[in-house]
Amino acid sequence: MTEVMIDKSAPEAGHVEKASIYVEDLVIDFPTDSAIFRRRYMRAVNQVSFVLKAGEALAVVGESGSGKSTCARALCRLYKPTSGKIWLQDVDVNEKQHQLSQRDYAKEVQMIFQDPFGSLNPVHTIRHHLSRPLKIHHPELDDEQIEQRTIEIISRVGLSPAQQTADKYPHELSGGQRQRVAIARALAVGAKFILADEPISMLDVSIRLGILNLMEDMKKDGIGFLYITHDIATARYFAERTAVMYVGHMVEWGNSDSVTQNPQHPYTKLLISAIPEPGIRKDRKEMARKADIPLWTPASVGCPFAERCLSATEQCKTTMPAVTQLAEDHFVRCFLFE
Repeated sequence: MTEVMIDKSAPEAGHVEKASIYVEDLVIDFPTDSAIFRRRYMRAVNQVSFVLKAGEALAVVGESGSGKSTCARALCRLYKPTSGKIWLQDVDVNEKQHQLSQRDYAKEVQMIFQDPFGSLNPVHTIRHHLSRPLKIHHPELDDEQIEQRTIEIISRVGLSPAQQTADKYPHELSGGQRQRVAIARALAVGAKFILADEPISMLDVSIRLGILNLMEDMKKDGIGFLYITHDIATARYFAERTAVMYVGHMVEWGNSDSVTQNPQHPYTKLLISAIPEPGIRKDRKEMARKADIPLWTPASVGCPFAERCLSATEQCKTTMPAVTQLAEDHFVRCFLFE
């Protein structure tokens, strides 16, 4: 295992917590051409490992194209990993021998997409969006119980009056209200883990905090989150742990306060330097070279940030740095700390 945020002990040995998703050495390649025999590939995710625990959030931050959403889609089984392991509790979800059905897996893991305007069917009411997953995943409920549960969930996510909201169509709701419906849909399924792919980025600033507070309350109910974002400030606010990704690689990770307040990797420092701070005039010194973000392939070598890093050496261009532990829960992958 390379990018380690977790105990290296094998899950089969009983070291995986019951309420957890365990990801080990996840690799995802996509073809870049249609050739049959010598097809070329880009590596969107390269040997990433982490754990999601019940009642906690892991934030994954980085620029567009860093592999954040690809990781989430692999966990949601929308993408099939090229290699690596994903365990839900103690079950290897991609092992054919005891593979979970998509319905059983969806009951445990749900995804909230970035676009609240495109994730709901415009021809159905909010009641339909919530009652349908209840019927699919909870067949023991009768119609009266489903209606009662639907109204309870609508109230749970802060949409009131609940009865009138249930009769509305998505176009009659604001962006923030639609995102609350998307969250309610995950609650209706009964998911224990939610993969939130930039759930507040398309919302007005004035209502983002409300969505984050709603998800914070859900953590208190034991729901675990993978929180994907460009915004390091909200990552620190919402998530107990933060991982910084660049070109499919985790370059720094650990306790959110430690990573955001004491960043060590040059890329993490670059991200944090870009955060505007009202009333504070920042020193605009160069923190990275101007260079194209590399297209990583299975044959690529070295540190992915080497071409942009001001501290890069020849070794950085040919060898991947090992993981260095900086504190009890703070890790970095950089030769500056070896």
